[in-house]
Amino acid sequence: MSRTAIAAIDQGTTSTRCILFSPEGKSLGMSQLEHQQIYPQPGWVEHDPLEIRRSTEQVIREALLAAGDDIQIAAVGVTNQRETLVVWNRRTGEPYSNAIVWQDLRTQEICEELGGDSGAERFQLKTGLPLATYFSGPKLRWLLKNIPGLRAAAESGEAICGTMDSWTIWNLTGGPDGGAHVTDVTNASRTMWMSLETLDWDPELIEAFEVPVSMLPRIVSCSDPAPWGHTNESGPFGQVIPVCGAAGDQQAAMIGQCCFEPGEAKNTYGTGCFLLMNTGERPIRSQAGLLTTVAYRLGEEPACYALEGSVAIGGALVQWLRDNLGLIDSADHIEELARSVEDCGGAYIVPAFSGLFAPHWRPDARGVIVGLTRYVNKAHLARAALEATAYQVHDLLVAMTSDSKIKLAELRVDGGMTQNELLLQFQADMNRAPVIRPTITETTALGAAYAAGLAVDFYGGVASLRQNWSRDREFTPQMDESTREGLLHGWKKALERSLDWAN
Repeated sequence: MSRTAIAAIDQGTTSTRCILFSPEGKSLGMSQLEHQQIYPQPGWVEHDPLEIRRSTEQVIREALLAAGDDIQIAAVGVTNQRETLVVWNRRTGEPYSNAIVWQDLRTQEICEELGGDSGAERFQLKTGLPLATYFSGPKLRWLLKNIPGLRAAAESGEAICGTMDSWTIWNLTGGPDGGAHVTDVTNASRTMWMSLETLDWDPELIEAFEVPVSMLPRIVSCSDPAPWGHTNESGPFGQVIPVCGAAGDQQAAMIGQCCFEPGEAKNTYGTGCFLLMNTGERPIRSQAGLLTTVAYRLGEEPACYALEGSVAIGGALVQWLRDNLGLIDSADHIEELARSVEDCGGAYIVPAFSGLFAPHWRPDARGVIVGLTRYVNKAHLARAALEATAYQVHDLLVAMTSDSKIKLAELRVDGGMTQNELLLQFQADMNRAPVIRPTITETTALGAAYAAGLAVDFYGGVASLRQNWSRDREFTPQMDESTREGLLHGWKKALERSLDWAN
């Protein structure tokens, strides 16, 4: 007797995964491959789209092999690193360049040029986003200016573009042989070309960024009963399967965490950290440096919106300690090392390697380590690295409470760093609110599976998804207030040093 599953492809910043999920949200088979991080110049970050395509095909085959011969795939969902942009040839499927990653800083001058006298807020009313190197729009403008022949190819309809969901779906559904060129509404909301009100490409924004409309994918819902395309028997799945679910990684995690009601919030600890709060069917314009974004749209139902705060460097700081400084042998060892000391020894790390995102929006900020004495050793720095992540998330929560007027009752967390219980306890202490880790922590991939599964009636609706969610452990605040305030004071002083770097 065969088993039925939903396949979720999670194309992330550092790796690509395929996970096959059962109706109960359990993993039946999984594979993951890291891909190369390319740094051509200081501040530049790129990925090879062809490497990612090959990795995607490989993890699909390996996940199917891990699941066994009796597995049948009902639908495919895709989730992805947001804002990372790739441009490719419609006829050949060959990219015109490496993908420009969301962390890349090369578009700072373009952002300043587009802002003009209005500054970073020029398009914020329509898009919910400040002009920043983070988003896809400035990246495409840079490529059109700097890749020889690209603008002509775009204007002739030969060159097309998209975020990594578009690239993945196009390849899965046939590529040059009729692949679907689509992007879901959550990824579209991160380009700076889509209006939050109309949920469509906005003519004024398209003109301002000088984008040939023929390059752009069609905007679709996150979960669509009318599939955008199908896999084919010659592809990695070896069968014809509808591709009908997609969401940017952080919005997918919201779906996976079942944050379907206004006020429910989740934080994902990955390469960066991403805090989102559901605000319902109306966008709330932030006054505290947060983003207004689309949370999800299921079928023809109204879209739900979210407030979001993003931290550029979370888990990437642990990787930096491992790869650049050699303080740890593997990322898994950092908690053991950090627990060997009682505190950070007065040291603070502000990991502004690519500037600071929300709520500061300072691309000129740079990473600093402050408070060093001869007493500080590598264990103190390991602890300071974990605490830096919690401090940055705390700053986002303060801003989110200010905007939403909602006091956070609990924070649902997911991502690779949530296995680090020292971090989660410190986060609860800083938040003065419980931090809850769910039983299933692969919520990003799970959200993509839920989106696809809802489209083909694999799941019985949102109510059944809520029944799948359960808590693994809850971390409650334990630190006394005077200690907490002293630590936050030290963090603020360290933050000032980072922000003053350009002066």
